[in-house]
Amino acid sequence: MTRYQALADDIARTIREGILREGDRLPSVREACATRGVSPSTVFQAYYLLEARGLVRARPRSGYYVRALPQALPPEPDTSRPGGGSTSLAISDRIFGILDSVRDRDVVPLGSAFPAASLFPLERLGQAMSGYLRHLDPHDVTEGLSPGNPHLRRLIALRYRAGGVPVAPDDIVVTTGALEALNLCLHVTTRPGDAVIVESPTFYGALQALEQRGLKAVEVPTHPRWGIDLDALETAIARHAPKACWLMTQFQNPLGSLMPNEKKRDLVALLARHEIPLIEDDVYSELYFGDARPVSAKAYDRHGLVLHCSSFSKCLAPGFRIGWTVAGRYAQAVQRLKLVTTLSASGPSQGALAQYLEQGGYDRHLRRLRGALALQQERMLDAVARYFPPGTRVTRPQGGFFLWLEMQPDADALALHRAALAHGISVAPGPIFSASGQFGNALRLNYGHPWDDRLEDAMRLLGRLAGGAA
Repeated sequence: MTRYQALADDIARTIREGILREGDRLPSVREACATRGVSPSTVFQAYYLLEARGLVRARPRSGYYVRALPQALPPEPDTSRPGGGSTSLAISDRIFGILDSVRDRDVVPLGSAFPAASLFPLERLGQAMSGYLRHLDPHDVTEGLSPGNPHLRRLIALRYRAGGVPVAPDDIVVTTGALEALNLCLHVTTRPGDAVIVESPTFYGALQALEQRGLKAVEVPTHPRWGIDLDALETAIARHAPKACWLMTQFQNPLGSLMPNEKKRDLVALLARHEIPLIEDDVYSELYFGDARPVSAKAYDRHGLVLHCSSFSKCLAPGFRIGWTVAGRYAQAVQRLKLVTTLSASGPSQGALAQYLEQGGYDRHLRRLRGALALQQERMLDAVARYFPPGTRVTRPQGGFFLWLEMQPDADALALHRAALAHGISVAPGPIFSASGQFGNALRLNYGHPWDDRLEDAMRLLGRLAGGAA
């Protein structure tokens, strides 16, 4: 965390604790520099951040003053309660029909699966691509075949090691996005008809992958803050004898849950006792709002049973479609399957990303991206508190860019989706995140777009629609 962020957080606490109240003037920049021992730049940045959060406002030639606090936030949802059976899947048609709406540029993208393109360093990525292609070595064409560009794999391995996970470049297989990595891992660990553990609710892409493979989904109760219930997981293992688990341990889509480190350790140990592979979908781990990147479940793997999958699509370069997997004891099988299916990921995309990472600036970009997402989450939570009807519940993720919102039990999220779309607003309704069609009263909302009047108006209208108003 930077100095100005720490200063802003400290002042925000004094406001929320009532030490500084509405109408109080913040210390001048000179006073803050003297008492805090920081530079004027740090104070200005902290005050700008507080203003962006809606906690203070500037008065010309007068200073910064405390604003009225945002509305008290609604409570968080409870742990989910799936039925406990295994479900054969037929969900893709419903998902495709709903997701088509997010492709329209004129639609407010609250149902989108990506942050705004403006948050990514597109110009620098374009320069990296151009530079790579200008100096392309013909041998790069064959070196980029599975398992992938050796330079890129080395740089990815260095990031793993910086996070305390001892991964070698040869452990990594580069794929066409994380979804291909996840599908490859699913294919090498299961056969049609097998049962696979998923969270409840879960990423709809996982349900589509299971459906395509002819697998059965076993939905396990999941807490919106702490992740999957390990006691319920153990019960499901005894009852269904699953052949794999597909889980998001960090900033899960759609809940945003983050499993504590000790819980990840216990999860890996539990699955190891039963010799069940864990397919860890970890595409949001760089988008944390705390001081340090959380540790993946892969860090606790001692038996090669965790198949860790990630990508650059959510945090750096969506259109490049570059992901990877560190598949443990299944690495050779994944590499061979990659070779006989899609052969390799895009060579130019791999080379350009390697060049971008080598030049530096990635971590600086990530800090800016995290700051923007954290601010946008605050604005959306405040909008939920102000515009949605009583009885609404909403998550408070510590990273990522999704909120999970539950309305009154009799609310109809699919009807709300249709009504919102008629007004040019997309949302992701809860039933697409469930194998059994649960969560009929829930929505996933994307806060990955810079806040403006258009988003504010969309949230106001969405709240009215949720309350039954036209």
